[in-house]
Amino acid sequence: MKLESILLPGIDPKRPIVIAGPCSAESEEQVLETARGLAAKGVKLFRAGIWKPRTKPGGFEGVGLPGLQWLKKVKEETGMYVSTEVATKAHVEAALEAGIDLLWIGARTTVNPFAVQEIADALKGIDIPVLIKNPVNPDLELWIGAIERIYGAGIRRIGVIHRGFSSYDKKMYRNLPLWHIPIELRRRMPQLPIFCDPSHIGGKRELIAPLCQQAMDLSFDGLIVESHCNPDCALSDASQQITPDVLDYVLNLLVIRNETQTTENLSQLRNQIDSIDEQLLELLAKRMRVSREIGIYKKEHNMPILQSPRYSEILEKRSSMGQSMELSTEFVKEILKEIHEESVRQQMIIMNQQG
Repeated sequence: MKLESILLPGIDPKRPIVIAGPCSAESEEQVLETARGLAAKGVKLFRAGIWKPRTKPGGFEGVGLPGLQWLKKVKEETGMYVSTEVATKAHVEAALEAGIDLLWIGARTTVNPFAVQEIADALKGIDIPVLIKNPVNPDLELWIGAIERIYGAGIRRIGVIHRGFSSYDKKMYRNLPLWHIPIELRRRMPQLPIFCDPSHIGGKRELIAPLCQQAMDLSFDGLIVESHCNPDCALSDASQQITPDVLDYVLNLLVIRNETQTTENLSQLRNQIDSIDEQLLELLAKRMRVSREIGIYKKEHNMPILQSPRYSEILEKRSSMGQSMELSTEFVKEILKEIHEESVRQQMIIMNQQG
């Protein structure tokens, strides 16, 4: 996949590339006031949702076509580039006619290959940057599929937005970051620009700053942040929007790590890691051999594979042991879960063998 630079003329390529603006375009006054505030802080890329289908009907679902005219005024008055989300062929056509500079595909759309293909078909023959948000569920292949569909339409200026993944666990984040998924995407598509959406990951404005820093520490290329001239009065997602002044404060606090720093001095420590990894793999292979022997015993004695009390005992004891070794309980449980699933799979193979 050969991509071209997603940068628009006049945009500083230094990290982070910042896209900011309100969750929703609510009124011409609100859009222009927010844009003026952001432009005064040096933001070059303005965002605003024109079409906002909500999880349940009855809420504010965007102003629709009139909002595109407000974005045109933002361009004329401030010189900023403007962007919005599209979810249908009609959205794409209206946005292109209005001169929108950058489009993004939302998480609820990315999850639907039919919808992504409709957008891809509408974009054929058009040269415009397109950002693709991760699907709401943690499915990397679905995300990559959406990227490939847009690429297949001839779009070469493609980037992605990491906005987190839906979960029943709402203790801290609105959408879980699951950083390993965009990290794996970068491994597989190293030239693909990745933006972080801290507003949707956190769901609370106080989480925006630390999430922005985490994204920079992971070498993300840019940020897309929801900013509103009066966040508390926003018609959608009020709790996760910040003023242009606060955004400027957050950006000025960011520490941008030196990506050109040599890693030669880490070679000795990395050699240790390589050796430990080799030992871990040897131990895991040995454990699976024992699991297969257990499977043979269970088959010979007509025993079920799953022994829930035993699994619960392992989780409890090993988690406690891990804590004493300064390993987090969540980390230990996740490892044990994967090991247990593979052990069960190995035993199922034994059970299904003939003879």
